[in-house]
Amino acid sequence: MAKKKKKNLIPSSLKVPFPHLYFSFFVQLFAIFAFATCGGYSGQLRVSVDCMEKALSNLSIGIDFAYPFRLHQVSFEAPVCEGIRRERVFLIGDYSSSAEFFVTIAVFAFLYSLMATIVYIFFQNKYRENNRGPLIDFVVTVVFSFMWLVSSSAWAKALSEVKMATDPDEVQLLISACKVQTNKCVSLHGPRWSGLNTSVVFGFLNFVLWAGNIWFVFKETGWHKGATRLAGGASEKQANTFNQHDNRAHN
Repeated sequence: MAKKKKKNLIPSSLKVPFPHLYFSFFVQLFAIFAFATCGGYSGQLRVSVDCMEKALSNLSIGIDFAYPFRLHQVSFEAPVCEGIRRERVFLIGDYSSSAEFFVTIAVFAFLYSLMATIVYIFFQNKYRENNRGPLIDFVVTVVFSFMWLVSSSAWAKALSEVKMATDPDEVQLLISACKVQTNKCVSLHGPRWSGLNTSVVFGFLNFVLWAGNIWFVFKETGWHKGATRLAGGASEKQANTFNQHDNRAHN
């Protein structure tokens, strides 16, 4: 008896190339990690100012800062070590543009990949209609690849400057009392950078992921299919020409 063919229970409209699904899944995951580790960051450094007159000292000055790293708006009070007077000290630098640019790219990449996943699964026929969907997908993928490279590079540079501006040893130089030799200033602890370092790593991983997907998206476009047909037609013509010459030689 002939074996019955198993019916395909998955509708053709729901058949999605695996590279697209893998790509969408990892893009969403990496994008979440990128904007969460950067946009959710808050750090603290702590210094102490030990005045010659002990009663005027402040041995634990906490300085808090967070995303989007407008450090010039972050201030703290420090003793002047002259009477009971205190001064308000501001950190230096504004790195919000690079940080916000990085987070914005991550959020839009997440939203686009989420929308693309829905289109891949439920609107596959409309996606391939007139080749418009693959072409848009290809252009957007190229743009996001470039934007991830730019934003990650800018954020990596800004992060190195943030680390320098919030170094407790550098912050001590902003305090007037620390410039007097009779007073003693000490760095108690600096910020933890593991989260922000991770955000830079995920930024470049996103670039690699989007850039690597360019080829898979390009294969879905009419450009690639047209080039394949032209190459196939040219090879077929060469084969026919060769066969004609061969037949003539035999005759």
